[in-house]
Amino acid sequence: MDVDTITPVAQDYLKAIWTATEWGGAPITTGALASRFGTSAANVTDTVRRLAAQGLVEYTPYRPVRLTKDGAAYAVAMVRRHRLIETFLVTALGYGWDEVHTEAERLEHAVSDTLVGRIDAYLDHPTSDPHGDPIPTAAGRIAMPDGAQLLSEVAAAGRFRVLRVSDADPEVLAEAEAHGIVPGAEFEHDPDRASFSDALGRAVWLVPLPG
Repeated sequence: MDVDTITPVAQDYLKAIWTATEWGGAPITTGALASRFGTSAANVTDTVRRLAAQGLVEYTPYRPVRLTKDGAAYAVAMVRRHRLIETFLVTALGYGWDEVHTEAERLEHAVSDTLVGRIDAYLDHPTSDPHGDPIPTAAGRIAMPDGAQLLSEVAAAGRFRVLRVSDADPEVLAEAEAHGIVPGAEFEHDPDRASFSDALGRAVWLVPLPG
């Protein structure tokens, strides 16, 4: 499936709809899409209706937007592009993990599938991006980790490994890095003594370690 056969706007919308539920979130609404893209609810509704006419989403007024099988395939292809570009920028060009999201948003519409494949091979087929988000394979397969939970939802003290830090807010990424909370890091956490911001607690996914 060639993602370049749909418009950049369609690419952005499908990716946003897909990523909203990737880590257990609720399906996205047209209002949330309007906030995400800084546009009006009317513009979002028009766009979503066009996507529905193309068979890419299922849309009922006043209900969340859901992807069809074809829409999900396009979305995953865009997610793959985005995360490989982020990984390349950090690994090969020395970008910070708090700098790459916006750059990747621009570049993902311009690269070809051939270039994406070359980046993947150059990086030796990474399985996750700098923020810990899984990178889909060229066939669209995604290996989601088991047992992930939000830092804010940890109820008892213990030792944990960081799986993912959301890249939605660069300031939260800076706070996470200052605390050493980066993908792959292991740390002791006691929710009764935590000094993290609420925003960081809602941005970090981790798994408990035995013992």
